[in-house]
Amino acid sequence: MKKSAALLEHEKYLKQRQKNAFLSSIILGGQDGIVNVLGVLLAVASATNDARIVVIAGIAAAFTESVSMLAVAYTSARADEDFYKSEEERERKEIREIPHIEKEEIRHIYYAKGFRGKQLDAIIQTITSNEQVWLDVMMREELQMEKVDLGHARKEAGIVGVSVVIGSLFPLIPFLLALPQMGVLSVINAGWIAAAASVSALLAAGWIKAKLTTGVPWKSALEMGLVGGLAALLGFLVGSILRVTV
Repeated sequence: MKKSAALLEHEKYLKQRQKNAFLSSIILGGQDGIVNVLGVLLAVASATNDARIVVIAGIAAAFTESVSMLAVAYTSARADEDFYKSEEERERKEIREIPHIEKEEIRHIYYAKGFRGKQLDAIIQTITSNEQVWLDVMMREELQMEKVDLGHARKEAGIVGVSVVIGSLFPLIPFLLALPQMGVLSVINAGWIAAAASVSALLAAGWIKAKLTTGVPWKSALEMGLVGGLAALLGFLVGSILRVTV
């Protein structure tokens, strides 16, 4: 059967929404990697002025943050799934034990949507004639809950984890160039370049994030840039206060 133009447009919208969700995960992970690693790098750089220690700290921070964000993203989805199942089981029990009350709830839900009379009765009869349909409607309409797709959640968690590592490269690469065997940059200059590269990346990410949603691009860019700038400042101040001799 040939699909209507409206159906094709809806499918196109769903695909675009899924694509945007993955891009949002990339931005989330990248932002986290940039901000956290930048703060650590500048703290260690201002405390030690030793590029080797800075790079070791940065690499350690990047990978531990990556694992942490991946785990948080996945375990959050698992927790949501467990909560959904517990609420689903409670609703199933109520449908079986007190169906008259659950039917009345269905009536109120669709009455509020504007249905009346025979049309409303037909909707209630159709929904409550199938337990699974009834259950799905109660979960979605009454509790405002949707099933968690763990496969999708695993993909998003993996994207976030990898994006953290990629994001951490913006502040890390300048310090790699400051290693003794490279000798391209001093630690101080590497710090300035790392901060500039990181804030620039955050500004771009904020702009893209707003384009994917309904935000104002320049405001979103400015907000993310300020977060990066604050992380850089705090990292530098902490390192300066805790300065050590290496």
